[in-house]
Amino acid sequence: MNHEAVKIGLVSVSDRASQGVYADQGIPSLKTWLSKALLNPIEFVEVLIPDEQPQIEEALTKLADHHKCSLICTTGGTGPAKRDVTPEATLAVAHKEMPGFGEQMRQISLHFVPTAILSRQVAVIRGESLILNLPGQPKAIAETLEGLKDAEGKPLVKGIFAAIPYCIDLIGGPYLETREDIVKAFRPKSAIRTTPKEA
Repeated sequence: MNHEAVKIGLVSVSDRASQGVYADQGIPSLKTWLSKALLNPIEFVEVLIPDEQPQIEEALTKLADHHKCSLICTTGGTGPAKRDVTPEATLAVAHKEMPGFGEQMRQISLHFVPTAILSRQVAVIRGESLILNLPGQPKAIAETLEGLKDAEGKPLVKGIFAAIPYCIDLIGGPYLETREDIVKAFRPKSAIRTTPKEA
């Protein structure tokens, strides 16, 4: 079966990583998880920038409008500190807000730390791109996308990625297919394709 190719933008927002003080962990973690979870061929477009709102807005706009990334994931810069401006930049380039994603991300993180309520992660749509603010820590990135499972592998808390393929369908993107042992994409029966779309 031929799977549609997808272009995914990855943006790591960090003053110190962008200056080379330490190695960025956000983009490698996102690439690892997405490559493992998706059956589609993926082209990643990577951006590492400091916590500067104009630069973040410029990067998100370019990934959506020029590179035509169906999914854009940011990591870092979502807390209450003065330099944390990723949500402001994301909202500034939005055509539509998708508040359910941020609500669920905080619910997942609250299973681990009470400070999850300090996160200001948002999700928006710009054109035919879904833009998501994800956590900065590799472990938290995987938990947010995949959800939490018990010792037998049964879901305890649903991750956000299960809803992403159908969201991308609705905004005109490619048909994303997942490895169900990692995350099962949810679509209404009417939206499930049994055969790949002809090119």
